Amino acid sequence: MKLTKATNYALHTMLFLAVNPPDEHIGVAKLAEHQEVSTTYLSKILTKLVKSGMVESVSGANGGYKLKPGWEELSILDVIKAIEGLTPIFDYCHSHNPNCLIQKSIESAEEKLLDELNQTLIVDLADKMNKTSI
Repeated sequence: MKLTKATNYALHTMLFLAVNPPDEHIGVAKLAEHQEVSTTYLSKILTKLVKSGMVESVSGANGGYKLKPGWEELSILDVIKAIEGLTPIFDYCHSHNPNCLIQKSIESAEEKLLDELNQTLIVDLADKMNKTSI
């Protein structure tokens, strides 16, 4: 699993939204400025987060983006899946042997990584961030 810059921006966007008041809509310009990325690029990422049901978008003068109810259950892995999908790191064994020890080892490591990412919730990162900024 290779993570792109889009996933990096998505994770930071989710964290930024999580540390802001839950009823506050944050405009794409503010989100983009915070991460020093173009609004056009971040808008594409936000569209994926909206389609995945993690973020809601509100149009108008007071519009912007905020996390949807239930966001406290979202993990880093959920965000990765929304942006990247989920493809294995290693899905081919040179010898085509289904018992390939190298492939089994990498699959085991990947399973542990995915489990860790699934257990790391955005809300926990937001709590840590809030505690360090006080």
